[in-house]
Parts: sequence; structure tokens; C-alpha cells
Amino acid sequence: MRVLVADDQALVRDGFCVILDAQPDITVVGEAGDGAEAVRLALALRPDVVLMDVRMPHRDGIEATAEICAATDVRVLMLTTFDLDEYVYDALRAGASGFLLKDMRRSELVSAVRTIAAGDSLLAPSVTRRLIADMIGRAGPAARPAGHRAAALASLTARETDSLRLVAQGLSNAEIAARLHVTEHTVKTHMSNLLAKLGLRDRVQAVVLAYESGLVVPGRHPGS
Repeated sequence: MRVLVADDQALVRDGFCVILDAQPDITVVGEAGDGAEAVRLALALRPDVVLMDVRMPHRDGIEATAEICAATDVRVLMLTTFDLDEYVYDALRAGASGFLLKDMRRSELVSAVRTIAAGDSLLAPSVTRRLIADMIGRAGPAARPAGHRAAALASLTARETDSLRLVAQGLSNAEIAARLHVTEHTVKTHMSNLLAKLGLRDRVQAVVLAYESGLVVPGRHPGS
């Protein structure tokens, strides 16, 4: 796995690089001290994952993420200082595949990079319920989805719709399987199908769409 580390604090950046380079299956291919440099290196090096700080000079992590995700298939893992950082929701909308808190343990950093590189998203249920609801709640009333997305939502099966609602509540595949009385493999199939129908990159974007479309309302659990 090839990783680009972007953080404007040299000591923090060096620490991440040391931790990741110590892993036999991870190689740090570049370092960036600001958002503009992160975009330039991401486009030139095409790493598997960019570890991106939210707040950086010249171009912040959100703008950099949006540009990288629009131009490449590179996956972005955001870094934030606070679990309710006001910029995290914007980062998810920009195309980030997940986020990490900077006070994470070493093992969490390594696991997160591997998860993102494997094509999965990083949505920790313990944080997601608060983060997504808070950010979308601040954004005001849910907007109606665009015409093609509205039609795509209507095309979901009942089980796919249920899976989307539960994912948006921060439930893991195992928790969704238990709630719907199906296997985890079936849940993964539902997720794959609904992402394809909605034209979404990963389950992070699915969560955002579920709230923005009004399918899930912050603070209200599915079925309530």
C-alpha cells in the first residue's frame, strides 16, 4: 500500500511516516506540508491512500480532498483534532472515505490505512452517530435529492433501503445483519447493490445522501 501523508506540522507528519513505514505492507511515497502540495503529489504519485489533515495553509484539506477525488481514484483518509470538528462533514461531502482523530493509537492508524486501501470506508459507529447528525443538523433542513438520485432511491429494494437507513445510523455490517435477521454476506450484497444504483463511491457517501435526502432525520432512529 502506497501512502501520501499531508499535514502542516512537521513533527506530526514525521510521526505518521515512521509508524506507517514500519509496516511491511505500507510504504510512504511522499509528504506534503500544505493542501496545494498534497494535490500536486497525489496527482503525480497516485498513492493508494492520502492521509490528509483538515486544516492546512494555502489550500485546506477539504479543498484538496475534493480536487483529488474529482481527478483520481485515490482514497482520502482525513485527520481531525476533535471528534465533532466542524470541517469533517464537508470533508465527507468532498469525497473523503473516512476520518481519524489525531489522538488515535498507532494500531488504529495502521488499521485505518489498510481499511481505506482495501476499498472500505472508515465509519466508527461510536463517533458517526454524533458526527453526521451534528453536521447535517447544522446544515439546516434536508434538501430533496437531485432527480436522478431521487429515482435511484426509489429503485432500491425494501431491504436495500433498510440497510441504507441503518448504515446512516452508524451501525456496522454485523449490527445490520442482526437487526435484519440476515447474514453479514447478505448485508454486504445489499450495500454493494445500493451503492451501484445510487452511483456512490462508498458507504460514507451513502450516509451523507441518506441524511441530505431526508431518508434519515438526525436524532430519529429508523422506524421511529
